[in-house]
Amino acid sequence: MVKRLGFIGLGTMGFPIATNLHAAGFSLAVYNRTPDRAKTLVEQGAGKAASARACAEGADAAFTMVADDEALEAVTFGPEGILSGLPKGAIHVNMTTTSVAMTRRLRDAHAAQGTRFVAAPVFGRPDRAANRTLFLCAAGPADAVEACRPALAAVSQRQFILGPDPVEAAVVKIAVNFQLASALVTMSEGFALAAKAGVKPQQLLEILDIVQFQTPTYKNYGQRICDEAFDPAGFKLSLGLKDARLVLGAGDALTVPLAAASILRDRFLGGVARGLGDLDWSVVSRLVRADAGLA
Repeated sequence: MVKRLGFIGLGTMGFPIATNLHAAGFSLAVYNRTPDRAKTLVEQGAGKAASARACAEGADAAFTMVADDEALEAVTFGPEGILSGLPKGAIHVNMTTTSVAMTRRLRDAHAAQGTRFVAAPVFGRPDRAANRTLFLCAAGPADAVEACRPALAAVSQRQFILGPDPVEAAVVKIAVNFQLASALVTMSEGFALAAKAGVKPQQLLEILDIVQFQTPTYKNYGQRICDEAFDPAGFKLSLGLKDARLVLGAGDALTVPLAAASILRDRFLGGVARGLGDLDWSVVSRLVRADAGLA
């Protein structure tokens, strides 16, 4: 079982996850490229590391939760990266939504230097990270996944354990995000169609909730569309665009044609081009309404 942890990336998702690890009693060192994000955890007793390398040194496992492949590369490779500091046999647990190509690169780089890599992306928004109701899937060497189980359980309500290749978890996360992104666009188009016929959005949502919606996710996003509650963002449109690109990249890497993913990418790209990238990704409904000639 891992006991000494490093945590790199204290953004809107990483900070509550790291906070829960610290509250669960793990020995925790933290690093963030913007140092002020670490202040609260350090005041609560976590160690403050000056670099990703320092955060990984002496750790049983180093966790990463950063924005994208570029940020993950920056904190993993190079003289101040995780790979330079992680002890032999220790584990890198990546919770970031990551491309197939980057996941393969991390898997192979760790194997080459005698460390282990586990992909453990999470499902949920910052509020669920804070109250430990995230879901996550994990894939990697069985002994490494098992050693991390208590830490993963400390930050999520359920863990789905996959196979020995971290790529499995990366692709599952991409596939799930693809399904949600597709639902956002189709919901937006349904609301626009009904609105054009004079149906109030809240009326349609009530019907959908009874007839079709089976999970809180659809209801919650449907309500955001009805209320045009796009700010503050729970998940930014710019990150939705990143995920759409990850879906297309995964399709290329695995030779799977994904025609609908191209439509999603173009929808999200259009929103980012209009300056909507920092709003919640349900703002795609605004684009659909505009195309329908609705105010």
